[in-house]
Amino acid sequence: MSRRLVRSTDEEELNIFQAFTDLMSNAFMIMSFLLLISLLQSISIAKKLESASPIIIDEKSGNFKFPSGSAELTPDLQKYIQNTILPEIIKATAKGNIDFIQIIGHTDSQGVSNASNLDNKLTAAATGTERINNLKAGSNTDLGLMRAVAVVQFLNTKGLNKVRFRAYSAGQLYLPSGELAKIDRDADDTRRRIEIRFIPYGQKK
Repeated sequence: MSRRLVRSTDEEELNIFQAFTDLMSNAFMIMSFLLLISLLQSISIAKKLESASPIIIDEKSGNFKFPSGSAELTPDLQKYIQNTILPEIIKATAKGNIDFIQIIGHTDSQGVSNASNLDNKLTAAATGTERINNLKAGSNTDLGLMRAVAVVQFLNTKGLNKVRFRAYSAGQLYLPSGELAKIDRDADDTRRRIEIRFIPYGQKK
């Protein structure tokens, strides 16, 4: 009886050890699977962020030329957007990762002394029922927004039906480096620019 009891105990311990090793093996496989999913998600996010590299249309390069205090697109600027910017947008959105595109207007710190009419006319201009030339900026923030809207209007005529644009203004607030600008009332073509940012879809919860 004693030998049978010892053998039974040994078998039970062996079974417990086998079950434990099986459990650890399964746990390791599950952890490896979760890590693989996390890695794939990280790669997917990295690819999306890669497509978000901004395009800058700046005055210093000669590609950004609005008349002073105006949001009217000159023929040269329209040509540049058509031939250079539009293909980049088509290329970026073809990947299917873009939720919407930000168009951000930046200005220098020269003062604007007009009385603004954006409260009454901006929405109509954004929908295309009001001419951009009829808008009057009361500040650099107004002017940056007007120019962003003008670019959005132009791009909306190019058959990009599935692309969503949003117009914003940073006014004179930021330098091209991204740093906060100091107060400087002199003309500065290095600060006047349009920034185009591709915003990827957020992760679903």
